[in-house]
Amino acid sequence: MSSQSLYDLTPALHVMAMGIAVAVGPLAWMWSRHLRGGAARQLQALTLLTLFLTFDLVMFGAFTRLTDSGLGCPDWPGCYGNASPVGAVEHIAQAQAQMPDGPVTHTKAWIEMIHRYLATGVGVLIITLLAATWRERRRGAAVSPWWPAVTLAWVCLQGAFGALTVTMKLLPAIVTLHLLGGMVLLALLCRQAVAYEHAQRGAGRVPIPPGLRLALMGVVALVWLQIALGGWVSTNYAVLACSDFPTCQGSWWPAMEFRQGFELWRPLGMTSGGEHIVFAALTAIHYAHRLVAYLVLAALAVLAWRLQRTALQRQGQWIATLALLQLATGLSNVVLGWPLLAAVLHTGGAAALVTVLTWAICESRAAGAEALAPSAVGRGASA
Repeated sequence: MSSQSLYDLTPALHVMAMGIAVAVGPLAWMWSRHLRGGAARQLQALTLLTLFLTFDLVMFGAFTRLTDSGLGCPDWPGCYGNASPVGAVEHIAQAQAQMPDGPVTHTKAWIEMIHRYLATGVGVLIITLLAATWRERRRGAAVSPWWPAVTLAWVCLQGAFGALTVTMKLLPAIVTLHLLGGMVLLALLCRQAVAYEHAQRGAGRVPIPPGLRLALMGVVALVWLQIALGGWVSTNYAVLACSDFPTCQGSWWPAMEFRQGFELWRPLGMTSGGEHIVFAALTAIHYAHRLVAYLVLAALAVLAWRLQRTALQRQGQWIATLALLQLATGLSNVVLGWPLLAAVLHTGGAAALVTVLTWAICESRAAGAEALAPSAVGRGASA
């Protein structure tokens, strides 16, 4: 009597193999460049490499979403039970013949699977980072393995949300959480990179006024709120609800339906009761994001200006530059009809802001009055 497995693991194993292949090249390059460096230097280089590729993954995830490729392969982790679209050509061709402009086409299938390969590759790099950190810890290095362990747990959770994004047919709440999860992953990796840099150069955090430190935390909270609102705009396809600026639909306060717009657990384009959401709900989603953007841009401008007078001058310059990028790309999305390049750059700017703000937090600490003397600040700047 023949037995049949309850689940075919072959596609998952093949996708994992592709992820390893994606990670091998960057790993080989990194180890060859830092072979003679110390443990802290090697760990920092590996973390920065993983951070860079995770940033690329977030950008490519935005590209996947904005090209409507999220369901290019409507199963997970493979494509119609195959490891790549090559083995699913017949299924894809059939789906494309039924709906030529639908969610499943050959191009969209490849975009979706490349996104999965990149995500798996980042997972392999994070596993390598955890293993390397544990090895150095056992050798007596002053490095903590717990942050890489938390990062690995988080990337596994992020993978689960990626699967739910597909299996739950782009449910807006799940897609938005998946975006936020990618931002959290960037913050975790940035925190580790800064810690390894401190260990390498034997320096600690620089002191800044307690009020400025509190303001920095407040701006971070505002930016996270704005990213969540931006994700909600994108996943509900509400960008074009307002096509003029600074007004919306020719009004400073257009007709809006906030209850439908911010009903969190509902299918795409529908209410939880199965009715189509009204256009005023999309307007409410868009306009809420725009109103908070004014506050966030003002807060970023003030923060960047205040950081110029501290040892975090470089972070302040980055914050100012990224705020201008977000303003330019946000306006382009509205007045130019949501061009793909501007939309992807808008997500990339948000990811970069999360990274730079995390960098500023990890590089600073609230200082007492004695630490804020001019000589102390000068020493902090030169450390």
